[in-house]
Amino acid sequence: MPATRTLPQSRLRSTGGAPVTLRRGVAAAAALPLLAVVLAACGYGSQAKDDGKKADVAADAKKLSADVVKIGYFPNLTHATALVGDQEGIFQKELGGTELRSATFNAGPSEIEALNSGSIDIGFIGPSPSVNGYVKSKGQNLRIIGGAASGGVKLVVNPEKIKTLDDVKGKKIATPQLGNTQDVAFLNWVAEKGWKVDAESGKGDVSVIRTDNKVTPDAYKSGDIDGAWVPEPTASKLVASGAKVLLDESTLWPDKKFVITNIIVSQKFLKEHEDVVEAVLRGSVKTNAWIAADPDEAKASANAALEKLSGKSLPAEVIDPAWTSVQFTDDPLAATLRTEADHAVEAGLLEKPDLNGIYDLKPLNKVLKAEGKPEVADAGLGVK
Repeated sequence: MPATRTLPQSRLRSTGGAPVTLRRGVAAAAALPLLAVVLAACGYGSQAKDDGKKADVAADAKKLSADVVKIGYFPNLTHATALVGDQEGIFQKELGGTELRSATFNAGPSEIEALNSGSIDIGFIGPSPSVNGYVKSKGQNLRIIGGAASGGVKLVVNPEKIKTLDDVKGKKIATPQLGNTQDVAFLNWVAEKGWKVDAESGKGDVSVIRTDNKVTPDAYKSGDIDGAWVPEPTASKLVASGAKVLLDESTLWPDKKFVITNIIVSQKFLKEHEDVVEAVLRGSVKTNAWIAADPDEAKASANAALEKLSGKSLPAEVIDPAWTSVQFTDDPLAATLRTEADHAVEAGLLEKPDLNGIYDLKPLNKVLKAEGKPEVADAGLGVK
Protein backbone atom coordinates (compact mmCIF):
# COMPACT_ATOMS: atom_id res chain seq x y z
CA MET A 1 0.00 0.00 0.00
CA PRO A 2 1.49 3.39 -0.93
CA ALA A 3 2.23 5.82 1.84
CA THR A 4 -0.82 7.74 2.93
CA ARG A 5 -0.86 11.38 1.87
CA THR A 6 -2.08 14.30 3.90
CA LEU A 7 -5.41 15.11 2.30
CA PRO A 8 -7.53 18.27 2.19
CA GLN A 9 -9.88 16.27 3.36
CA SER A 10 -33.42 -5.67 -12.82
CA ARG A 11 -35.39 -5.81 -9.97
CA LEU A 12 -36.17 -2.57 -8.36
CA ARG A 13 -38.39 -0.71 -5.91
CA SER A 14 -41.89 -1.53 -4.75
CA THR A 15 -44.39 -0.21 -2.27
CA GLY A 16 -45.64 -3.68 -1.58
CA GLY A 17 -44.15 -6.80 -0.07
CA ALA A 18 -44.82 -9.34 -2.80
CA PRO A 19 -41.89 -11.13 -4.45
CA VAL A 20 -40.74 -9.72 -7.77
CA THR A 21 -41.93 -11.48 -10.90
CA LEU A 22 -41.21 -10.75 -14.55
CA ARG A 23 -44.12 -9.24 -16.40
CA ARG A 24 -45.91 -9.79 -19.69
CA GLY A 25 -45.47 -13.49 -20.04
CA VAL A 26 -41.70 -13.76 -20.01
CA ALA A 27 -41.04 -17.48 -20.20
CA ALA A 28 -39.62 -19.19 -17.16
CA ALA A 29 -36.67 -20.32 -19.24
CA ALA A 30 -35.79 -16.68 -19.87
CA ALA A 31 -36.14 -15.55 -16.28
CA LEU A 32 -32.75 -16.70 -15.06
CA PRO A 33 -30.80 -15.28 -18.02
CA LEU A 34 -32.64 -11.98 -17.55
CA LEU A 35 -31.82 -11.96 -13.85
CA ALA A 36 -28.15 -12.53 -14.65
CA VAL A 37 -28.31 -9.71 -17.17
CA VAL A 38 -29.84 -7.27 -14.73
CA LEU A 39 -27.38 -8.20 -12.03
CA ALA A 40 -24.50 -7.39 -14.35
CA ALA A 41 -25.59 -3.79 -14.58
CA CYS A 42 -22.26 -2.05 -14.43
CA GLY A 43 -19.76 -4.64 -15.49
CA TYR A 44 -17.52 -5.69 -18.32
CA GLY A 45 -17.55 -9.42 -17.53
CA SER A 46 -18.24 -11.82 -14.72
CA GLN A 47 -14.96 -12.82 -13.12
CA ALA A 48 -13.64 -11.65 -9.77
CA LYS A 49 -10.01 -10.70 -9.46
CA ASP A 50 -8.13 -10.58 -6.16
CA ASP A 51 -5.38 -8.04 -6.68
CA GLY A 52 -3.16 -9.83 -4.15
CA LYS A 53 -2.33 -6.58 -2.37
CA LYS A 54 -1.66 -6.67 1.36
CA ALA A 55 -2.18 -3.53 3.37
CA ASP A 56 0.74 -2.03 5.27
CA VAL A 57 -0.33 -2.03 8.91
CA ALA A 58 1.76 -0.22 11.51
CA ALA A 59 2.70 -2.43 14.42
CA ASP A 60 1.25 0.01 16.94
CA ALA A 61 -1.90 0.90 14.98
CA LYS A 62 -5.15 0.42 16.88
CA LYS A 63 -7.18 -2.51 15.62
CA LEU A 64 -10.94 -2.17 15.34
CA SER A 65 -13.45 -4.93 16.07
CA ALA A 66 -12.40 -6.98 13.02
CA ASP A 67 -8.89 -8.12 12.13
CA VAL A 68 -9.61 -7.72 8.41
CA VAL A 69 -12.19 -6.00 6.20
CA LYS A 70 -12.60 -7.19 2.61
CA ILE A 71 -13.74 -4.61 0.07
CA GLY A 72 -14.80 -5.18 -3.53
CA TYR A 73 -15.09 -2.77 -6.44
CA PHE A 74 -14.85 -2.56 -10.24
CA PRO A 75 -11.86 -1.25 -12.22
CA ASN A 76 -14.14 1.47 -13.68
CA LEU A 77 -14.07 5.25 -13.40
CA THR A 78 -17.51 5.24 -11.80
CA HIS A 79 -15.81 3.37 -8.94
CA ALA A 80 -13.02 5.93 -8.62
CA THR A 81 -13.82 6.56 -4.94
CA ALA A 82 -12.72 2.99 -4.24
CA LEU A 83 -9.86 3.08 -6.74
CA VAL A 84 -8.38 6.24 -5.28
CA GLY A 85 -9.19 5.49 -1.63
CA ASP A 86 -7.41 2.16 -1.90
CA GLN A 87 -4.56 3.36 -4.13
CA GLU A 88 -3.72 6.28 -1.83
CA GLY A 89 -4.08 4.40 1.45
CA ILE A 90 -6.95 6.61 2.63
CA PHE A 91 -9.13 3.69 3.69
CA GLN A 92 -6.25 2.00 5.47
CA LYS A 93 -5.44 5.15 7.41
CA GLU A 94 -8.99 5.20 8.79
CA LEU A 95 -8.92 1.47 9.54
CA GLY A 96 -5.72 1.68 11.58
CA GLY A 97 -4.68 -1.81 12.68
CA THR A 98 -7.57 -3.48 10.90
CA GLU A 99 -6.20 -4.82 7.63
CA LEU A 100 -7.80 -3.84 4.32
CA ARG A 101 -7.97 -6.52 1.65
CA SER A 102 -9.42 -5.59 -1.72
CA ALA A 103 -10.68 -7.54 -4.69
CA THR A 104 -11.85 -6.29 -8.07
CA PHE A 105 -14.80 -7.55 -10.08
CA ASN A 106 -15.95 -7.15 -13.65
CA ALA A 107 -19.69 -7.53 -13.05
CA GLY A 108 -22.39 -7.31 -10.43
CA PRO A 109 -23.26 -11.02 -10.09
CA SER A 110 -19.79 -12.05 -8.98
CA GLU A 111 -19.58 -9.21 -6.45
CA ILE A 112 -23.01 -10.00 -5.00
CA GLU A 113 -22.03 -13.67 -4.82
CA ALA A 114 -18.82 -12.70 -3.03
CA LEU A 115 -20.79 -10.58 -0.55
CA ASN A 116 -23.24 -13.42 0.09
CA SER A 117 -20.44 -15.93 0.63
CA GLY A 118 -18.42 -13.66 2.90
CA SER A 119 -15.56 -13.32 0.42
CA ILE A 120 -16.06 -9.56 0.72
CA ASP A 121 -17.75 -7.54 3.45
CA ILE A 122 -18.30 -4.19 1.69
CA GLY A 123 -18.73 -3.44 -2.00
CA PHE A 124 -18.90 -0.55 -4.42
CA ILE A 125 -21.53 -1.51 -6.98
CA GLY A 126 -24.25 -0.17 -9.25
CA PRO A 127 -27.93 0.31 -8.38
CA SER A 128 -29.36 -2.63 -10.32
CA PRO A 129 -27.18 -5.33 -8.72
CA SER A 130 -27.73 -3.68 -5.34
CA VAL A 131 -31.48 -3.95 -5.57
CA ASN A 132 -31.41 -7.36 -7.20
CA GLY A 133 -29.24 -8.74 -4.44
CA TYR A 134 -31.54 -7.26 -1.82
CA VAL A 135 -34.76 -8.49 -3.39
CA LYS A 136 -33.48 -11.95 -4.30
CA SER A 137 -32.55 -12.53 -0.65
CA LYS A 138 -35.89 -11.12 0.54
CA GLY A 139 -34.05 -8.26 2.17
CA GLN A 140 -31.66 -10.41 4.18
CA ASN A 141 -28.21 -10.07 2.62
CA LEU A 142 -27.21 -6.42 2.19
CA ARG A 143 -27.82 -2.77 2.94
CA ILE A 144 -26.91 0.28 0.92
CA ILE A 145 -24.89 2.42 3.31
CA GLY A 146 -23.69 5.25 1.10
CA GLY A 147 -23.19 6.75 -2.31
CA ALA A 148 -20.08 7.00 -4.41
CA ALA A 149 -20.88 8.38 -7.86
CA SER A 150 -23.52 10.04 -9.99
CA GLY A 151 -23.83 10.51 -13.73
CA GLY A 152 -21.32 9.43 -16.34
CA VAL A 153 -23.89 8.09 -18.84
CA LYS A 154 -24.33 9.46 -22.37
CA LEU A 155 -26.11 8.85 -25.65
CA VAL A 156 -23.33 8.93 -28.25
CA VAL A 157 -24.06 8.55 -31.96
CA ASN A 158 -22.61 8.44 -35.44
CA PRO A 159 -22.86 12.10 -36.49
CA GLU A 160 -23.19 11.16 -40.16
CA LYS A 161 -26.36 9.17 -39.47
CA ILE A 162 -27.84 10.98 -36.46
CA LYS A 163 -27.78 14.77 -36.18
CA THR A 164 -30.75 15.42 -33.87
CA LEU A 165 -32.56 13.51 -31.14
CA ASP A 166 -35.45 12.85 -33.52
CA ASP A 167 -33.02 11.14 -35.90
CA VAL A 168 -32.58 8.33 -33.35
CA LYS A 169 -35.88 6.87 -34.56
CA GLY A 170 -35.25 3.98 -36.91
CA LYS A 171 -31.61 3.59 -35.87
CA LYS A 172 -29.67 0.84 -34.05
CA ILE A 173 -28.71 1.96 -30.54
CA ALA A 174 -26.67 -0.19 -28.16
CA THR A 175 -27.23 -0.54 -24.43
CA PRO A 176 -25.03 -2.71 -22.20
CA GLN A 177 -27.55 -5.45 -21.34
CA LEU A 178 -31.26 -6.17 -21.24
CA GLY A 179 -32.75 -4.66 -18.10
CA ASN A 180 -29.57 -3.00 -16.84
CA THR A 181 -29.56 0.58 -15.57
CA GLN A 182 -28.70 2.18 -18.91
CA ASP A 183 -31.07 -0.09 -20.84
CA VAL A 184 -33.99 0.94 -18.64
CA ALA A 185 -33.04 4.61 -18.92
CA PHE A 186 -32.95 4.41 -22.72
CA LEU A 187 -36.27 2.56 -22.91
CA ASN A 188 -37.83 5.23 -20.70
CA TRP A 189 -36.43 8.01 -22.89
CA VAL A 190 -37.76 6.26 -26.02
CA ALA A 191 -41.22 5.98 -24.42
CA GLU A 192 -41.18 9.69 -23.52
CA LYS A 193 -40.46 10.45 -27.17
CA GLY A 194 -43.68 8.62 -28.00
CA TRP A 195 -41.93 5.79 -29.81
CA LYS A 196 -42.75 2.12 -29.33
CA VAL A 197 -40.17 -0.57 -28.58
CA ASP A 198 -40.76 -4.08 -27.27
CA ALA A 199 -38.57 -4.05 -24.18
CA GLU A 200 -37.68 -7.73 -24.28
CA SER A 201 -36.79 -8.07 -27.96
CA GLY A 202 -35.56 -4.50 -28.45
CA LYS A 203 -37.54 -4.27 -31.70
CA GLY A 204 -39.66 -1.30 -32.65
CA ASP A 205 -39.33 2.31 -33.69
CA VAL A 206 -35.74 2.08 -32.47
CA SER A 207 -33.67 -1.11 -32.58
CA VAL A 208 -32.16 -1.60 -29.12
CA ILE A 209 -29.03 -3.74 -29.50
CA ARG A 210 -27.79 -5.22 -26.22
CA THR A 211 -24.01 -5.21 -26.54
CA ASP A 212 -21.36 -5.79 -23.88
CA ASN A 213 -19.46 -2.59 -23.15
CA LYS A 214 -16.20 -4.35 -23.99
CA VAL A 215 -17.21 -4.81 -27.62
CA THR A 216 -19.40 -1.73 -28.15
CA PRO A 217 -16.52 0.38 -29.58
CA ASP A 218 -15.77 -2.33 -32.17
CA ALA A 219 -19.49 -2.65 -32.99
CA TYR A 220 -19.57 1.09 -33.61
CA LYS A 221 -16.47 1.03 -35.81
CA SER A 222 -17.91 -1.82 -37.90
CA GLY A 223 -21.24 -0.05 -38.38
CA ASP A 224 -23.25 -2.69 -36.54
CA ILE A 225 -24.69 0.07 -34.34
CA ASP A 226 -25.46 3.72 -35.01
CA GLY A 227 -24.95 4.85 -31.43
CA ALA A 228 -25.09 3.77 -27.81
CA TRP A 229 -26.54 4.78 -24.44
CA VAL A 230 -23.61 3.80 -22.25
CA PRO A 231 -21.61 4.67 -19.13
CA GLU A 232 -18.08 6.00 -18.94
CA PRO A 233 -15.48 5.31 -20.08
CA THR A 234 -17.26 3.48 -22.93
CA ALA A 235 -18.96 6.70 -24.05
CA SER A 236 -15.65 8.55 -24.34
CA LYS A 237 -14.05 5.58 -26.10
CA LEU A 238 -16.76 5.90 -28.76
CA VAL A 239 -16.19 9.63 -29.03
CA ALA A 240 -12.48 8.94 -29.55
CA SER A 241 -13.58 6.76 -32.48
CA GLY A 242 -15.53 9.58 -34.08
CA ALA A 243 -18.89 9.45 -32.31
CA LYS A 244 -20.64 12.55 -31.00
CA VAL A 245 -22.34 13.08 -27.63
CA LEU A 246 -25.99 13.74 -28.45
CA LEU A 247 -27.37 13.64 -24.89
CA ASP A 248 -25.94 13.48 -21.39
CA GLU A 249 -28.36 11.53 -19.20
CA SER A 250 -27.68 13.84 -16.27
CA THR A 251 -29.66 16.57 -18.07
CA LEU A 252 -32.79 14.44 -17.66
CA TRP A 253 -32.58 14.35 -13.85
CA PRO A 254 -33.34 16.96 -11.19
CA ASP A 255 -30.13 18.77 -10.24
CA LYS A 256 -28.44 16.64 -12.95
CA LYS A 257 -27.82 13.87 -10.42
CA PHE A 258 -28.67 10.17 -10.42
CA VAL A 259 -27.06 7.20 -8.71
CA ILE A 260 -24.55 5.16 -10.67
CA THR A 261 -22.49 3.64 -7.80
CA ASN A 262 -23.59 2.67 -4.27
CA ILE A 263 -21.71 1.34 -1.27
CA ILE A 264 -23.22 -1.87 0.10
CA VAL A 265 -22.40 -4.01 3.12
CA SER A 266 -23.26 -7.46 4.36
CA GLN A 267 -25.94 -7.11 7.00
CA LYS A 268 -24.05 -9.58 9.19
CA PHE A 269 -20.84 -7.57 8.96
CA LEU A 270 -22.67 -4.31 9.66
CA LYS A 271 -24.27 -5.78 12.77
CA GLU A 272 -21.03 -7.23 14.12
CA HIS A 273 -18.53 -4.54 13.03
CA GLU A 274 -20.21 -1.16 12.81
CA ASP A 275 -16.97 0.57 13.82
CA VAL A 276 -15.20 -0.93 10.81
CA VAL A 277 -18.04 0.11 8.52
CA GLU A 278 -17.81 3.65 9.87
CA ALA A 279 -14.05 3.67 9.24
CA VAL A 280 -14.55 2.66 5.60
CA LEU A 281 -17.23 5.31 5.21
CA ARG A 282 -14.87 7.92 6.69
CA GLY A 283 -12.34 6.84 4.12
CA SER A 284 -14.92 7.19 1.35
CA VAL A 285 -16.01 10.65 2.52
CA LYS A 286 -12.41 11.84 2.78
CA THR A 287 -11.56 10.37 -0.62
CA ASN A 288 -14.48 12.17 -2.25
CA ALA A 289 -13.41 15.39 -0.57
CA TRP A 290 -9.89 15.00 -1.96
CA ILE A 291 -11.23 14.22 -5.44
CA ALA A 292 -13.24 17.45 -5.28
CA ALA A 293 -10.28 19.46 -3.98
CA ASP A 294 -7.69 18.11 -6.43
CA PRO A 295 -9.48 16.45 -9.35
CA ASP A 296 -6.43 16.31 -11.63
CA GLU A 297 -4.27 14.48 -9.11
CA ALA A 298 -7.18 12.22 -8.20
CA LYS A 299 -7.73 11.44 -11.89
CA ALA A 300 -4.08 10.49 -12.22
CA SER A 301 -4.37 8.29 -9.15
CA ALA A 302 -7.45 6.54 -10.54
CA ASN A 303 -5.71 5.97 -13.86
CA ALA A 304 -2.65 4.57 -12.10
CA ALA A 305 -4.92 2.18 -10.22
CA LEU A 306 -6.60 1.14 -13.48
CA GLU A 307 -3.22 0.48 -15.07
CA LYS A 308 -2.18 -1.66 -12.13
CA LEU A 309 -5.43 -3.64 -12.18
CA SER A 310 -6.06 -4.01 -15.91
CA GLY A 311 -2.59 -3.70 -17.39
CA LYS A 312 -3.13 -0.42 -19.19
CA SER A 313 -4.16 3.13 -18.42
CA LEU A 314 -6.76 5.17 -20.27
CA PRO A 315 -5.43 7.70 -22.80
CA ALA A 316 -6.06 11.37 -22.15
CA GLU A 317 -8.60 11.61 -24.97
CA VAL A 318 -10.74 9.07 -23.09
CA ILE A 319 -10.14 9.72 -19.40
CA ASP A 320 -10.33 13.53 -19.54
CA PRO A 321 -13.94 13.83 -20.80
CA ALA A 322 -15.02 10.70 -18.93
CA TRP A 323 -13.69 12.01 -15.61
CA THR A 324 -15.47 15.35 -15.84
CA SER A 325 -18.83 13.69 -16.53
CA VAL A 326 -18.83 11.66 -13.29
CA GLN A 327 -19.73 13.35 -10.01
CA PHE A 328 -18.39 11.78 -6.84
CA THR A 329 -20.81 12.02 -3.96
CA ASP A 330 -21.42 10.68 -0.47
CA ASP A 331 -25.17 10.88 -1.05
CA PRO A 332 -26.68 7.62 -2.39
CA LEU A 333 -29.36 9.70 -4.14
CA ALA A 334 -32.03 7.33 -2.92
CA ALA A 335 -34.89 9.21 -4.57
CA THR A 336 -33.35 8.53 -7.98
CA LEU A 337 -33.23 4.83 -7.22
CA ARG A 338 -36.97 5.02 -6.58
CA THR A 339 -37.45 6.72 -9.96
CA GLU A 340 -35.26 4.18 -11.75
CA ALA A 341 -37.48 1.47 -10.27
CA ASP A 342 -40.57 3.14 -11.64
CA HIS A 343 -38.97 3.34 -15.08
CA ALA A 344 -38.22 -0.38 -15.06
CA VAL A 345 -41.80 -1.18 -14.12
CA GLU A 346 -43.19 1.18 -16.75
CA ALA A 347 -40.99 -0.46 -19.37
CA GLY A 348 -42.84 -3.70 -18.70
CA LEU A 349 -39.76 -5.64 -17.65
CA LEU A 350 -40.47 -5.97 -13.94
CA GLU A 351 -43.08 -6.21 -11.26
CA LYS A 352 -42.65 -3.81 -8.37
CA PRO A 353 -40.42 -5.32 -5.68
CA ASP A 354 -40.25 -4.26 -2.07
CA LEU A 355 -37.12 -2.27 -1.27
CA ASN A 356 -38.22 -1.01 2.11
CA GLY A 357 -35.20 -1.31 4.38
CA ILE A 358 -32.58 -1.44 1.63
CA TYR A 359 -30.84 1.65 3.06
CA ASP A 360 -29.15 2.05 6.41
CA LEU A 361 -27.61 5.51 6.37
CA LYS A 362 -27.13 5.91 10.12
CA PRO A 363 -23.38 5.10 10.02
CA LEU A 364 -22.82 7.47 7.08
CA ASN A 365 -24.78 10.28 8.69
CA LYS A 366 -22.76 9.83 11.88
CA VAL A 367 -19.57 10.20 9.83
CA LEU A 368 -20.91 13.19 7.89
CA LYS A 369 -21.95 14.95 11.10
CA ALA A 370 -18.46 14.44 12.56
CA GLU A 371 -16.97 15.90 9.35
CA GLY A 372 -19.27 18.92 9.53
CA LYS A 373 -21.21 17.87 6.44
CA PRO A 374 -24.99 17.70 5.95
CA GLU A 375 -26.78 14.42 6.46
CA VAL A 376 -28.31 12.48 3.55
CA ALA A 377 -31.77 10.95 3.17
CA ASP A 378 -33.02 7.47 2.32
CA ALA A 379 -36.22 8.52 0.45
CA GLY A 380 -38.33 6.46 2.85
CA LEU A 381 -36.53 3.22 2.01
CA GLY A 382 -34.41 3.01 5.16
CA VAL A 383 -34.47 0.55 8.03
CA LYS A 384 -37.07 1.41 10.61
